[in-house]
Amino acid sequence: MLKFADLIDQSVEEIAALDTIDAGKLYNMSKMEISGAAETIRYYAGAADKIHGSTLKMSRQLHGYTLREPIGVVGLIIPWNFPSLMFIMKISPALAAGCTMVVKPAEQTPLSALYYAHLAKLAGIPDGVLNVITGYGHSAGAAITSHMDIDKVSFTGSTEVGRLVMQAAAASNLKPVSLELGGKSPFIVFDDVDVDKICDLAILGCFFNKGEICVAGSRVFVQEGIYDKFIAKLLEKTKKLVVGDPFDPNVQQGPQADKNQYVKILSFIEKGKKEGATLLTGGKPCDRKGYYIEPTIFTDVADDMTIAKEEIFGPVMSVMKFKTVEEVIRRANATKYGLAAGIMTNDLNTMNTVSRSIRAGVIWVNCYFAFDRDLPYGGYKMSGFGRDMGMESLESYLQVKSVAMPIYNSPWL
Repeated sequence: MLKFADLIDQSVEEIAALDTIDAGKLYNMSKMEISGAAETIRYYAGAADKIHGSTLKMSRQLHGYTLREPIGVVGLIIPWNFPSLMFIMKISPALAAGCTMVVKPAEQTPLSALYYAHLAKLAGIPDGVLNVITGYGHSAGAAITSHMDIDKVSFTGSTEVGRLVMQAAAASNLKPVSLELGGKSPFIVFDDVDVDKICDLAILGCFFNKGEICVAGSRVFVQEGIYDKFIAKLLEKTKKLVVGDPFDPNVQQGPQADKNQYVKILSFIEKGKKEGATLLTGGKPCDRKGYYIEPTIFTDVADDMTIAKEEIFGPVMSVMKFKTVEEVIRRANATKYGLAAGIMTNDLNTMNTVSRSIRAGVIWVNCYFAFDRDLPYGGYKMSGFGRDMGMESLESYLQVKSVAMPIYNSPWL
């Protein structure tokens, strides 16, 4: 695994170019993502020889202990928005646990996964341990989820497809599944914050990776005391965002991943207009060839509007005003999703109350996208279950086996 990480470090520019070509990701951001992915491999490589069972204090004349064993062959199905990050996030703990795996990248972004498989072979990972297959979800993905010889599936993608994964797992060999699904994350701004600083975080939280990120803070709740000031600053900063060629280091937003996503995002924007939200800025394709969409902000958004309820997966922000802590907790939780949330306040009591009240798997306080390989990542409700990253992810690829044997004539138990 360490050799694998070293080879990735030596190939950052090549892999980043593949992800930029495939997914429209910013080239410089892809390079940072891939370097971080190599460190994730090293993190789990360090855990590989530290997987231990327990010696148990039994209540009878028995000696008991547990073993932590690899769960077996795992199927890993990854999305198109972060092809490198998701590939490494899935395979690293599985390798460290001693599993073999079949990885299916999204059909839109297969190139970097195939390159990683090539590097794995060069690193000396034995044939048959890390296998990459390409294909569509309804064929290759379905074959993985329903296969009787696959012992676990870890899937990242839409809630709709997550249901199909669970159904196939149940109908085949009852394999366990881990699901990281959709989100509609609240980004909550209280009136004691530095407006300029938090506007930057709100823009990052919604428009990063052209909004194609499941934890996008697309529902921005702003307390009424600073609402007007916040909106003015948000508009000023958003209009300065540069959309264009993802290989250009001055560009901050590239094209959407493909035509289907492009058309879907524009349809959500039209629904926002028709349902009565106020279009503050953006709302249309950019005046250039390609799947480019202007960063879009709606105000006067009601909680029951489509753009406030459904995951758009694009550069579309809904801004809503609130008065009290109790109100914003209720409204933030009024969603079928529960993946992440951002809480922006300088008040420690507010911070603690809201972070414990929001039903989401990840809470970021006065920051956003604060990912770390030590920090478990996953959702509540229809955002799925199971965790990626951290030791929790490693444990999900292990089985616990209990062993007991009699003790005769022991002076103590």
